[in-house]
Amino acid sequence: MAIKTRKHENLTETNIQHVKELLLAEKPITKKEACSILNISYNTTRLNKIIADHDETVAYRERRKSQNKGKGATEMEIKQVVNFYLDGSNISDIAKSLYRSPAFIKAIIDRVGIPQKLAMTDYEGRKNAILPEQCVAEEFEVGEKIWAVRQNYPAIVQREVQEEKAEERGYKVYLCYTIECSQDDLKDTYFPHLTYAGKFYPLPAYDMGKLEHLQKYL
Repeated sequence: MAIKTRKHENLTETNIQHVKELLLAEKPITKKEACSILNISYNTTRLNKIIADHDETVAYRERRKSQNKGKGATEMEIKQVVNFYLDGSNISDIAKSLYRSPAFIKAIIDRVGIPQKLAMTDYEGRKNAILPEQCVAEEFEVGEKIWAVRQNYPAIVQREVQEEKAEERGYKVYLCYTIECSQDDLKDTYFPHLTYAGKFYPLPAYDMGKLEHLQKYL
């Protein structure tokens, strides 16, 4: 059951569980303190309901996970994983949504060949990122949607760049930064749910990944 949340309230599952543990501790916090941690008005009736709804949600998820245990991924689940992941959801959140384990979701991502999305602050990870085998290519077409490995963004190929003495192919691409706006430019692309703003950027072919193998899931 979804817990109704006001904008200023901190009613994430993690925080509610934290408050519940503090209330059940050997030296428990007061309900007033619990409300303060959740950033809600002091209301014991609502506090009790929030915790009860949280327990119901966790119990239901565990039942569904138990029912799914040992069952292979369905085509619908694979499609949901691909779309959720490319739209920015992390593995933990996808696992909760599909009542599967994080390891199960990670296995789908690896098997299907989705480029790994890293935190923008993970500079070392982005520097050493490796593309899935399905994404590896040496040539790209103008207008093709690709994955810019080091930049950690999808991009659109603008043109091939020929440089003297260059040993590798290079391309000028348009990096697509996801933002909240009303543009509809990507509705027919490999990233149909993203709207974007971005910038032009030169990339060597070895830092670009194919995405066409994901089209059937989108």
